[in-house]
Amino acid sequence: MTAQPNPETGASVKAADRAHVFHSWSAQELIDPLAVAGAQGSYFWDYEGRRYLDFTSGLVFTNVGHQHPKVVAAIQEQAGRMTTFAPAFAVEARSEAARLIAERTPGDLDKVFFTNGGADAVEHAVRMARLHTGRPKVLSAYRSYHGGTQQAVNLTGDPRRWASDSGTAGVVHFWAPFLYRSRFYAQTEEEECARALEHLETTIAFEGPSTIAAIILETIPGTAGIMPPPPGYLAGVRELCDEHGIVFVLDEVMAGFGRTGTWFAADLYDVVPDLMTFAKGVNSGYVPLGGVAISGAIAETFAKRPYPGGLTYSGHPLACAAAVATINVMAEEGIVENAARLGTSVVGPALHELAERHPSVGEVRGVGMFWALELVRSRETREPLVPYDATGGAGAPMAAFAAAAKGEGLWPFVNMNRTHVVPPCNVSEAELKEGLAALDSALSAADEFVDRP
Repeated sequence: MTAQPNPETGASVKAADRAHVFHSWSAQELIDPLAVAGAQGSYFWDYEGRRYLDFTSGLVFTNVGHQHPKVVAAIQEQAGRMTTFAPAFAVEARSEAARLIAERTPGDLDKVFFTNGGADAVEHAVRMARLHTGRPKVLSAYRSYHGGTQQAVNLTGDPRRWASDSGTAGVVHFWAPFLYRSRFYAQTEEEECARALEHLETTIAFEGPSTIAAIILETIPGTAGIMPPPPGYLAGVRELCDEHGIVFVLDEVMAGFGRTGTWFAADLYDVVPDLMTFAKGVNSGYVPLGGVAISGAIAETFAKRPYPGGLTYSGHPLACAAAVATINVMAEEGIVENAARLGTSVVGPALHELAERHPSVGEVRGVGMFWALELVRSRETREPLVPYDATGGAGAPMAAFAAAAKGEGLWPFVNMNRTHVVPPCNVSEAELKEGLAALDSALSAADEFVDRP
């Protein structure tokens, strides 16, 4: 599974990257990207021959692991038959991908508009909502991420929005529930749910219901901290949307396609949105693909009226062939069920045990293969291990933790004061236990920064 060390090639790859590749979300001269030589299943390795267990699934997209042979074969077969074709035509891979997705989406989300990724899926979902309602505003939550394009980044509720926030994008942010850091002084999940819904209802009233096209929420927020909403919250948002004629959009770009131990996170809450965005896990990220699943009522808006939007590569045959293979592999190999079973029997219990041993762990949250550890300086005060949006030396504690994890052969997902446990959904129990043991060791580095009495 590990390639022979080839440091000369690695140095060449790294030099070309540093000379010519402009990396996202980065100060270009302050980064040191690892040169990756190969990947297989739950692992990848560098040109020095060092192997890492991938607890990030790339960027939480390799839901069937790296280089799944059936998905690779499907891409190769499609490339030999039809590499590409314009989106205005009916193409077998595109039609079959749409059918398989529609079979799994909740309710009547039976039409699929394909995009190149999650951000443009969000862009088009918002456009559809505004055209369907004739209204301008969209409400989205703080502690959220919806993509890096102009509308999507304005919807985002984390610091990545700030540099691009024009203040004229028609976006209003509100607080969604998060009991550990409650904005509503709640003590229980029930209180948090009720007060968060009251806050949203008041926001709608003061913004003017007749001006609001959509409310968009990540079903379970991902990059912002993997915060499963309390029971009843999403159903309450659905009721508010129905009351005021607002389109309810669920962003399942990260949470969808098995990540939560269900095909979609919405299945956990028995809620049906009007629009649902997806990407990432739909084809394990092997070829860029995203989309919007559309309800019957919104599809009907554009039955005789042209939808003013499209993409050159909408429903690209290679990407759709990868989606068909991925969805079929997930069904045939029980990958969704694997994520649910191991999340309940292995990951959850192990992370709670880690929390008992490591004072830096303030809270454990998650489901399926979608977990977060909230790292803190003090469990009593819940002060984050690093400040919000920490840079430079302020981020040293999390940098020390990440370095310790990599030293143990574990590649961690780190964001602000959290580490997320998001391995491939077909990860084995043995691989999970290997990674959790490495995580246990690495957390000792975070413990060094805990405030002592």
